Amino acid sequence: MAAFDAVLFDLDGTLCHPDRDTEALYAAAFERAGVEPFGDPPSLWAALEGPPDHDDWPGYIGAGFARLAAQYGRTDVDPIALAEALEAGVDDTAVSLAAGAARALDSAADLGPVGLVTNGPETRQRAKLEALDVAHRFDAVVYAADLPRKKPHAAPFERALTDLDTSPERALYVGNSPKYDVAGAQNAGLPVAWLRGPDGDPGPYDPEYVIDSLADLPDILVER
Repeated sequence: MAAFDAVLFDLDGTLCHPDRDTEALYAAAFERAGVEPFGDPPSLWAALEGPPDHDDWPGYIGAGFARLAAQYGRTDVDPIALAEALEAGVDDTAVSLAAGAARALDSAADLGPVGLVTNGPETRQRAKLEALDVAHRFDAVVYAADLPRKKPHAAPFERALTDLDTSPERALYVGNSPKYDVAGAQNAGLPVAWLRGPDGDPGPYDPEYVIDSLADLPDILVER
């Protein structure tokens, strides 16, 4: 008997990566807002707390700019205006498939139904799927930002399992984030194949499988 009946994937950082120059995007935001630049992208990312708030993206990014402005003594700037200027420069279609993604999707489709569970909203994530030309590969897509609860809550995974008519123990979830993908899938009863990142450490989480590339996924899906 095959190891699993279905495979579900995360999107950002797992199946795809952005093709944007973050330094240029950051600089363009200040130019668009008419503000003398301060800080840099890594310092902004470090100033953000918690997962992105897709219902109030300017507020989420703006809080990071506010903390950064305080560090640089730039209390004269409007952090929300900077966040809106940054958002205006983001092109959701500027993405590329991760190494091994095509092979992983093919192997998953050979096994059974394929699902996608992403924390992003449909308004942003569908543009990525269409740009990558993979929207047709999924039998179920869950945009968790549009639900009452996002990963690591179990609800998005449960929605996908219902749509795929699959039990959690017979479905494998593939994702790169220990905090959201590993924790969320396991909360819903799914085993997880964790796509190891540069630091190579899942922290206190214990994924059932660890892969260094999506090209390694077919080996997990073979009969056992």
